[in-house]
Amino acid sequence: MAELRIGDAEREQAAARLGEHVGAGRLDLAEYEQRVDRVYAARTRAELDAVTADLPAAPRPAPQRPFPVPPRMPRMPVAAIWAPWALASVICLVIWVATSVGAGRPLPFWPVWVFGPWGAVLLLGTLTGSLTGRAGCRAVSR
Repeated sequence: MAELRIGDAEREQAAARLGEHVGAGRLDLAEYEQRVDRVYAARTRAELDAVTADLPAAPRPAPQRPFPVPPRMPRMPVAAIWAPWALASVICLVIWVATSVGAGRPLPFWPVWVFGPWGAVLLLGTLTGSLTGRAGCRAVSR
């Protein structure tokens, strides 16, 4: 296995590891240049390993997930999501009724602009389960 020939990719990886050792202070620039020259001149795995034999092995990087997994939303009861909407809607209706009574005639029904869009978003979220944390993609662990 030591006489196995290497390619450019292995040489580039070894040179990058040497660069990390310079950054960590294990090699000075002159020694780094000498070793990099030996890395690019290496033809076999044994020659490449001889260049870094006296240096500690680089820690293995953690395997990367193919895509980041967002944190799970906590499960919320539907009533807890709709309660603020209901309270705001009642307050707006009371204000509208009071101002209409004070004006002596029904005023334009402006509360619909408060609870209409908000309610539509809540309804969509409740039906799809995205607001309650009960729907969505589940990541497959490997």
